[in-house]
Amino acid sequence: MDARAPLAAGAAMRGVRYAAWRFVLQRASAAVLALCVVVHLATIIFAVRHGLTAGAIVARMQASAFWPAFYVVFVIAVAIHAPLGLRTIADEWLSLRGRATDVALAAIALVLLGGGLYAVASLAG
Repeated sequence: MDARAPLAAGAAMRGVRYAAWRFVLQRASAAVLALCVVVHLATIIFAVRHGLTAGAIVARMQASAFWPAFYVVFVIAVAIHAPLGLRTIADEWLSLRGRATDVALAAIALVLLGGGLYAVASLAG
């Protein structure tokens, strides 16, 4: 019996566990994004139909705690969902795996999160 067999089995289980968590996070963030996109598009349609200007929209966002909180949730969902989808593409289509791919995708997540939160903070005043 190979002495490394238990280590390999442990690593394989860890890989399966991580894959399961990625699957759950991808689907959960997709559900949040679906709701956020519907609310966002409905808001855009409302704004257009009522002739709201960009200034009026920003004023409404600054006057409410709901809209900045809503867009923070939206940004977090994007920052989770997009890198996980890119990771699947990198793995399945490009055969890119390993620590370097994970680090690059974590950097993408941080850029999305930082840029999105900066935009929300700028608009929320």
